[in-house]
Amino acid sequence: MNPCFSFLMPDELTPKSQDALMPIASHFTIRTAQEQDLTLLAEILTESFHSCRGMLRWVYPILRLGIYEDLRNRIRTNSPHYACLVAVATISGVSGARERVVGTVELSLRHLSPWRSNGSQYPYVSNLAVSKSCRRQGVAQELLKACDRKSLEWGFPDLYLHVLENNHQARQLYLKTGYQLHRVEHSCGTWFLRHPKRLFLHKHFNPGGTKGETG
Repeated sequence: MNPCFSFLMPDELTPKSQDALMPIASHFTIRTAQEQDLTLLAEILTESFHSCRGMLRWVYPILRLGIYEDLRNRIRTNSPHYACLVAVATISGVSGARERVVGTVELSLRHLSPWRSNGSQYPYVSNLAVSKSCRRQGVAQELLKACDRKSLEWGFPDLYLHVLENNHQARQLYLKTGYQLHRVEHSCGTWFLRHPKRLFLHKHFNPGGTKGETG
């Protein structure tokens, strides 16, 4: 998983799991991630950003372990300008209601210039992922709204994120939630290997509007 990206994988690219048998969530809330969430978060992130088909199924557990350790290290830093948020759903089933982590997103500060650690900073959204069984239920939108609130809490009226040019599902989501294209980023891969371009998106909050309103 590349922590520089924030995108949802199309449903057909994610592996099947036991979560596919889960009933539809009747309610969910957003809170800060805790260490006891790490196992489920690692599974959600791995299934969202990696395939377990073919030969890749042999390295899938290794990828999941790496994601688990990376996320645990970030959560343990206790940085004042880092947040890992999770969506917790109330799942209604024949045995009653139960809670389960079904999505996550991370927010951190980045420097405008990678060569100057003391320059201006901006809030950056990354690693937005939702459990396959709970997609298309508004979980991703609520996680993004939570990032809006957190950014304003930190005193920043702008948010940024990356998405791949060919990830139409994620692009529609970000457009719907107020993001606009800031710039198109090319690389050697886009020129010579026909890799999709990276789109750097920007969202600005209207200082004169209500909290969370975009201009």
